Amino acid sequence: MEYIHNVYITYKSLSKNKHPLRNLTIHSIKNTAFFLLLSVLCCACVNNQKKTSTTTSELIVQEEVVEVENLIHPKGTTIQERFMTPKGFTRIPLEATQFGTYLRKLPLKPFNSSVKYFDGSEKYNNNVYISVVDMEIGTRDLQQCADAVMRLRGEYLFSQQRLNDIHFNFLSDGKPRYFKNYAKGDHSYKKFRKYMNYIFAYANTASLRKELAKVDDIKNIQVGDVFIQQGNPFGHAVIVVDVAKNEQGEKIFMIAQSYMPAQETQILVNRNNTQISPWYIAKSGTIYTPEWTFESTDLRRFKE
Repeated sequence: MEYIHNVYITYKSLSKNKHPLRNLTIHSIKNTAFFLLLSVLCCACVNNQKKTSTTTSELIVQEEVVEVENLIHPKGTTIQERFMTPKGFTRIPLEATQFGTYLRKLPLKPFNSSVKYFDGSEKYNNNVYISVVDMEIGTRDLQQCADAVMRLRGEYLFSQQRLNDIHFNFLSDGKPRYFKNYAKGDHSYKKFRKYMNYIFAYANTASLRKELAKVDDIKNIQVGDVFIQQGNPFGHAVIVVDVAKNEQGEKIFMIAQSYMPAQETQILVNRNNTQISPWYIAKSGTIYTPEWTFESTDLRRFKE
């Protein structure tokens, strides 16, 4: 009965209009057309937004790739061959026998190689390094951060046969231990490697920092300089492996490190300035590296 009553009311309401069915039909068509038009417009907007967003993302990715390709030559086998300088910058000229030249010519493992720990396991690359120096580190947990810096300095002096200049201070008494005294007439490379392990066991960031000369202004940074903190109980050290400058005299630099536990020396990325990574801008203040934070006042230099 309720259903019949509702039908009767509807019919009665429609009967008040001279053309109820026609008006109802027109009204329905108009509503339907309006909703169809609104749906089309909404879909168009969404699709356009997606297209714009995708295009923008693709452009950003493309720009980043181009930027990296401009600075990195994956087939390069040394630091100076693999890493280009940003536009407007050129490498600081160096003589063939300088420490900086030795560092620039350090051999690198194939691009995308992983850093190996002393035990042969791999270090996960959580956006820490961009390349790995091709140099054995032994099978003991010895060649860590400051040790890697001393190793590179020792290797350079040995390659130049400056045997009298190969010495590093012990932490215990602050006095140098000379390679020639340790070698006792055996100046072979095998003996030199044993000497370096001997140094690693009794020297650290604290002893090395005291041994190095302070660089008063980071604007005077040179290849071979060291950012170093002695820490308590642990510190850290990274070595400058390249420097470039522009016409205005502004400098940029590249750094390498080992870490704990003992691991292969690696070229660090610059997370805070990906456009010039792995280069860093030489300016006063805080220097954020992937695994340590330094101040520009931590810069030190080996005494010639």
